Amino acid sequence: MVAPLILRSTLVFPIAILLCLIYGSSSIFSQELQIVNAERRVDLTTHIVRVYLTLKVENIRTSPASEIILAFPPQQVDHVASIKAVIPVGKKKKKSYLPLDVKPTEAPDAPNGTKYFSISLIKPLSSGESVTVEVLYILTHSLEPFPVEISQAESQLVYYHDSALILSPYHIKEQTTFLKTPSKRVESFTRLEPTDRASNEIKYGPYNDRPAHSYSPVIVHFENNSPFAVVEELVREVEISHWGSLQITEHYTLRHDGARHKGVFSRLEYQSKQSPSGSFKRLLARLPPRVHSVYYRDGIGNISSSHLRRDSRKSEMEIEPRYPLFGGWKATFVIGYGLPLEDFLFESPDGRRYLNFTFGCPLVETVVDKLTLKVALPEGSRNPSALVPFDVEDHLETSYSYLDVIGRTVVVLEKKNVVPEHNTHFQVYYEFNRAFMLAEPLMLVSVFFFFFAATVTYLHMDFSIHKVKEN
Repeated sequence: MVAPLILRSTLVFPIAILLCLIYGSSSIFSQELQIVNAERRVDLTTHIVRVYLTLKVENIRTSPASEIILAFPPQQVDHVASIKAVIPVGKKKKKSYLPLDVKPTEAPDAPNGTKYFSISLIKPLSSGESVTVEVLYILTHSLEPFPVEISQAESQLVYYHDSALILSPYHIKEQTTFLKTPSKRVESFTRLEPTDRASNEIKYGPYNDRPAHSYSPVIVHFENNSPFAVVEELVREVEISHWGSLQITEHYTLRHDGARHKGVFSRLEYQSKQSPSGSFKRLLARLPPRVHSVYYRDGIGNISSSHLRRDSRKSEMEIEPRYPLFGGWKATFVIGYGLPLEDFLFESPDGRRYLNFTFGCPLVETVVDKLTLKVALPEGSRNPSALVPFDVEDHLETSYSYLDVIGRTVVVLEKKNVVPEHNTHFQVYYEFNRAFMLAEPLMLVSVFFFFFAATVTYLHMDFSIHKVKEN
């Protein structure tokens, strides 16, 4: 198990030297700023990798700088689900954070396919000034199970690939990288001087005076038995009714993305002793407060093995699939619930109505490969528009529900690679004429009237057979 890692580690140093020579080329960004101090903390405790980066940046040119550039290797940027940057203001308890805009950018001289993101500063950084920026970026599908198949009683081991040096287009005067693993069990890791390990944390550095685009690959092989819960596809349907309710229906296709299960599954062994192989038999869904009419079912029917806890601030639903999920196993199910309309539907000053709801997946610590959110507006709604705090694909559809005549406008929002940090509020604005609220009652009254008229007509008709009189 350890031999392949040792073999691959022997190739790290020649590759590192080659990459440092390649990445050491000049860049259009390298002469603008320099990083005085950089600290990176990589959290590997779950299958979602969270990287906390603190940069103290100094302007070394004469003209002001309005942006800071982040660099990612091409094999890592495809797994970046979210990037957030803030500037801390104040100290200790009075500290606050000013959010900054982060957008992808390009450079004509990017070495070896390096990808860049631009952080826009609130105020340009003058010559000789410095600023501290805190960055959080999240990586999905970045832990590689090894071995790829394990039995029910085995622990799950994974690889993580990264660099001991922070890839940056700027010269870094001092930097340190910390890798935090879920437990003390670390099979092996790449050693570069100076390297230190204490308990479940590996420290690389400090490294001084590293040129722009320096890179030094490292591999860590460690135990991670957290549930690798991945939703291949999630479709959330939100139906608005101005008669006082908000109906939510969520369709899940769930997969355990960890090491595949091999051998025969033993229910007796699983019940008597919890398997350490990262399997899971329950998930926690965080729902809005005042939820009601909750149901949970799959293709067979309703599933009663769920528990709902509610209070004035939140609702938590613990669900259990029909069978525990091991690596490579899947489950499909549906969760539905109702919400009071007054908690989520409001009226803007310009007279438009808007829905204020949460994007993302309610399941805790879950990655969603593809999320489709459909907001069905009341019949007669016009000019819909969506306001989402990150990039999504959107389009309009038409659907029909009970008693609909012309159909409902549906705002469809789609996003790939969704993580818990995407569970933020978004708004859907639309115009609505109150006269349309009378459509359904008038339709019901008309149906009952015609039914009553037809019944009266039927009762007054004579269908008896009369004998025809002969002349």
